[in-house]
Parts: sequence; structure tokens; C-alpha cells
Amino acid sequence: MINIKKNKDCCGCSACVQVCPKQCISFNEDNEGFRYPLVNKDLCINCGLCEKVCPVINQSNERKPLKVLAAKNPNEDIRVKSSSGGIFTMLAEKIIEEGGVVFGAKFNDNWEVVHDFTDRIDGLYVFRGSKYVQSIIGDNYKKVESFLKEDRNVLFSGTPCQVAGLKLFLKKEYDNLLLVDFVCHGVPSPLVWRMYLKELVTSIATKNSVFTAYKPENIKIEDIQFRDKEKGWKKYSFLLKLSATQGAEKNTVFFLETLDKNMFMRGFLSDLYLRPSCYKCPSKSLKSGSDITIADYWGIENVIPEFDDDKGVSLVLINTNKGDNLLSEFNQIKIETSYNDALRGNPAIERSVLSHKKRNFFFKGIETNDIIIPTIKRITKKNKLFQLQKRIIRKVLRIMKIR
Repeated sequence: MINIKKNKDCCGCSACVQVCPKQCISFNEDNEGFRYPLVNKDLCINCGLCEKVCPVINQSNERKPLKVLAAKNPNEDIRVKSSSGGIFTMLAEKIIEEGGVVFGAKFNDNWEVVHDFTDRIDGLYVFRGSKYVQSIIGDNYKKVESFLKEDRNVLFSGTPCQVAGLKLFLKKEYDNLLLVDFVCHGVPSPLVWRMYLKELVTSIATKNSVFTAYKPENIKIEDIQFRDKEKGWKKYSFLLKLSATQGAEKNTVFFLETLDKNMFMRGFLSDLYLRPSCYKCPSKSLKSGSDITIADYWGIENVIPEFDDDKGVSLVLINTNKGDNLLSEFNQIKIETSYNDALRGNPAIERSVLSHKKRNFFFKGIETNDIIIPTIKRITKKNKLFQLQKRIIRKVLRIMKIR
């Protein structure tokens, strides 16, 4: 029987919920907004399946990639709309063209992040782009298994712990399954996301003169992008598109903030409200079992300067022969690099982040206060002297490396 005594011991993959033959495990949100399993002991038959599929209990061995690539999708339009180099879309299109199914994370009608699937190329756009919130998996592991047993090709993309959970849930290898994860910094709280979004929309609707004539219920979110590239790939921005309608009249407002100005991103990158398990991730060092790991190739300007046009470059870690064979079929623009070069810009491949020292203070505060943007701003306020010292240290280290 799965029994979570400490929150850090559950990554929220939901494999235990889906594998239970008696459906006696519910998935409940705690006061931080993260979901954890709860067993109905009256229905439980102690079969132990829930423990066997837990990626925290059953961790795989650490791996190194077979190959490391810096890559770009040759379709410039797709690359600009993607978080990095647009490689996920290339993989997904290939699977669908062969009659397969692609699983990924998208926004639902309430702008929560959920997992879903599509077998249409024009349905892939909802999975494109980063979504910095832990997704609700639902029963998608069961759906993956069903498609695999129908002998359809399946691409499942998710966080490393979600991929690890799926592998354990399936209990066997499938030749028609491609597992794609990404270099994960950690997953923020869905509760914090809901609170932030509500507060932000209210603030924009109240302060923007375009919306003063409209009722609040007539103001709708049309689009959200965590990684808009209008100001470039490296200085990406949070984009929110709001519209208001009244009869035939429609007005639209765009809200755009760079990653250093946007409060939700500031809190995320400061590790303020990540899931407890993220601070000791059970799936680091490619333990998830994925075939391919993708990410932004941060630091590409130092590795291959001529490859960097600030429109996005994907880091592609090829972890299995299956992944290598598939990628060899594409005409993506690619250059092979070393693992050490990749690791330098993406230390999260191997290392978990450290918990923010004011994390507990933050979550205790939001229990009694529904205004969180000023709180995030205050907690993550940069100390100018400290930032100057960090820049000086980095500069010295770069000079020492050159010498």
C-alpha cells in the first residue's frame, strides 16, 4: 500500500492511482496546491501494485546520453513558436504521419495544465511551448497502454518523473513507444499559478482603460505563452492575451513581461514554490528511461557561436538506439557537441535545485492572503550588491578558464 509520510517522497506522477485494480486511491490537492495519493483502506486488497509503479521507490540507474546534439527545426515559423529549437514538433509530426498518437501537456479551458493526446498534426500546437506548472496526468497512462496494444505508434512527452512513472506502469518495453522528456528545473504549484493568473487578469482589467466599459465576465483569456520570443530567445517573455466582447465589438490587450520582470517566472526561477520532491528529484541523470531528452541549449553562444541566432536552439540528448534511429531520419539542422558542454548550460540534467529559504514562509502566507504578486516581488527582490558580486565572480572565472 502506498503511504506518503513525507511530501518529498511523492513526485505526483499518478501511476499508483491509475494502476490500482480496485480504484481505491484518490489524488488530492494539499494546501500548497500539489496532488498526493490517498488510499481507501477499506477497499484496498494490499496487492502492492501501487508501490511497484512508484518512480521514487523504484529508481533506475543513472545514465549518460549516447549522443548530444545542438539542433534546429528548419521550419522557421515552427521554431519561432517553440520554446527552443522546435525539435519536439518534428518528432511529433513524424509519429502522427505514421498513424500514431502524441501525448503532451496543454492548457484546458480553465488555463490549468493537463495532459492530453492528439493524432492530428493541426492539434500539436496546444503542446508546443513550455508550461511552467505541474500538469494533471489524469488517466493518460491507461490511454497510452490502450493505443500501444492497438499497435499504434505513441509518443509520450512529459517531465522525467512522469516518463519514469509511465514506464513502471506499463511493466514492459514497447517497440512502438517513444518516450521524450525534458531537462526539468522543477514544477511550480498549480495553486500558485491559479492565484497568480486570477490576480494578474483582475489587475489588467481594472487598470486598463480599454476594459472599463466591459463587465468582468466578458473579459476572457485568449492565449498564454511562458516563452514568447518577441524580445529574443534568451530574454524570453511571459505573454498574456486578453479580449473583451460586447455584441459585435471586440477589444484585445496584450500583456508582455520579460522573465526577470514577470513575478510568476521570478518565483519559479528562484525555486520558491516547486513541488517538494523537485528539491531531491528521483529522475535526474536521465534515470527516467526516456529515449530522447530535449531542452534549450543554454550557452550555445559559447560552444558554437555561429549556430546562435537568438531564435532558439534545442539541446537533444539521445539516450537509446531507438531515439538515435528515429532522429537519423530527419533533416534537422544539427551539430554534435560534447556532454560536458551541454551540462555546463543545463546543470539540471544531473542536479536538483535547492529549496528557497523562505518557501515555508511563502506558503503559510498565501493560506490567509489571496494577493500573491507583491509577496513574490518582496521575497525575490534582488540584492544589488549581491548581484554585482556574482557578476564579478563569473567574470573572473571566465578569465581564468580562458587562460
